[in-house]
Amino acid sequence: MKVTGLNIHPLKSGRAIAQTSVSIRHDGLAGDRRFMLVDPDGKFITQRELQALAQVEATHVAGGVHLKMGTRTATVSFDPARRLDVRVWDSEVNAAVSEDRASTTLSGWFGRPVKLVLMDDQARRVVGDEWADEAAPVGFADGFPVLITTTASLADLNVTLIAKGQEPVGMDRFRTNILIDNDEPWEEDFWESVEIGGITFDLVKPCARCIMTTQDQVTGERIGGNPIQGLAEKRMSADRRVPGVLFGWNAIPRSEGTINLGDGMRIVSRREVRWPMKIRA
Repeated sequence: MKVTGLNIHPLKSGRAIAQTSVSIRHDGLAGDRRFMLVDPDGKFITQRELQALAQVEATHVAGGVHLKMGTRTATVSFDPARRLDVRVWDSEVNAAVSEDRASTTLSGWFGRPVKLVLMDDQARRVVGDEWADEAAPVGFADGFPVLITTTASLADLNVTLIAKGQEPVGMDRFRTNILIDNDEPWEEDFWESVEIGGITFDLVKPCARCIMTTQDQVTGERIGGNPIQGLAEKRMSADRRVPGVLFGWNAIPRSEGTINLGDGMRIVSRREVRWPMKIRA
């Protein structure tokens, strides 16, 4: 088994940027989900309610980020002294916030009041103490520093979708960080810890999927195959702690370093029991 995909998403809910090599930090892939749109009250905004975010490509630049949406572009800088308390689900973070001019520009792009915030070195967020031995630092990702998925599981899902008369979907729908090429569908359910490039990743919680998986990750339109309907066939969680359909695993890196496309993956430890799934009548 080996790594066949590496992706960062500099802007939460923005476009994925494929990588050939990436630095792994305790809080995830370097550059992943460091910027985020929020409403005027500081609540996070994603493709769930603003589908056009799929059209935004974000690139890190000195002091900030360059954003591109179609023919529109904007370079946004940040003053570390200018800050805003923001929320990501149940987490509160004191983040750097962009200048008013940038907020006006981006609000015009999306037709609603928004601000752009940065998870800088002064910001801190930790998650997962109920799932791991200790809480892990994380950026603006929904829950955990890293998301790991596999090629065999996507292939199996697409078999289900095709049997239902739907179009197959690409892995981009699942916004993965590390894609592993493997042979056995859903075998990641048994991976407790894996090692890639000398770095151990603990797979601590399966990832419940939402309406974003139904959206084209170039346009934001809800078109093509519906992964939620396909996953409902055999990937509906039977554990109330993680309700809904599951695809991929949330992981915590236990050291820092670099991983590359083509790196092998080794299973360090395995679970004895698969995550429980509901059986459809």
